[in-house]
Amino acid sequence: MDDDTANTVIRTSGLNKRFGPTTGVFDLDLEVRRGEVYGFLGPNGSGKTTTLRMLVGLIRPTSGTASVLGHPAGSRQSLRGVGALIESPALYPHLSGRDNLRVLAGYADVSAARVEKVLEEVGMTDRADTAFRSYSLGMKQRTGVAAALLKDPELLILDEPTNGLDPAGMADMRNLITGLRRENRTVLLSSHLLAEVEHLCDRAAVLRKGRLVASGTVAELRDRVSGGGLSVRTSSPERAAELAGALPGVRSVQVVDGELRIVIDLGEAAAVNRLLVENGIDVHELRQHSATLEDAFFDLVGGRTDAGRDRLEVNGS
Repeated sequence: MDDDTANTVIRTSGLNKRFGPTTGVFDLDLEVRRGEVYGFLGPNGSGKTTTLRMLVGLIRPTSGTASVLGHPAGSRQSLRGVGALIESPALYPHLSGRDNLRVLAGYADVSAARVEKVLEEVGMTDRADTAFRSYSLGMKQRTGVAAALLKDPELLILDEPTNGLDPAGMADMRNLITGLRRENRTVLLSSHLLAEVEHLCDRAAVLRKGRLVASGTVAELRDRVSGGGLSVRTSSPERAAELAGALPGVRSVQVVDGELRIVIDLGEAAAVNRLLVENGIDVHELRQHSATLEDAFFDLVGGRTDAGRDRLEVNGS
């Protein structure tokens, strides 16, 4: 086995998945290396969760190949070294978080001490004896991540692990993932929080409609944006987005929390401001900034004025 093969934790080649007449994933070539945090990005319906489900053997590909830890994806050999949280954790609602983990530990031949360790790692020790059904969404996510960590895996696959977490919980998750990287573990992370991905991930891939549209380091993805970012606060953001999206120098427009996020060619900020004012829209604030991963993402997935309805989502992907 050469060094390149030994350092490749996930590899897919020409991976396809069809659901009847619908293509979920098309001709996907992906490589995730040992010891990195790899971001897996895409709008709702882009094929992210479908791909993750194929990697752990929950569904079979229509064609193409996928290997995990040097073995066919979904095989017993590959799953020995994998921990995964895909979509929502499905645990016994009447059992406590601790008892759920003890049941899973029994199946995996994992010690009771390991159960206590993962509860501590995800910040659930104090609520571990409460019934799972009473947990908030964030607490369920923490328990699901704890379950994924039980086997002390080489590879951790996390599908929206911060879903439902408050800022403190998100910081805990960030620290957990950073710690796994320091231990030379590999994390494949699907998330709709692009700022988190930008800070956490070494490399990332962007999917759109089942196809890989870009991959590389976070810096390489940012560098694909030839212009820059523009943040605009106006009296009428939706109307402003329609107008700005028609300008030739505007690459993409997204309305996020009442603010326009625009990817724009250099030198076009004044044209945006002028257009909005001429159409009776008050511009309260206009800021230019270097391109972010979010700018690159919406540029890649075609986020014009309808991008607000095509935002990154957790379900159906």
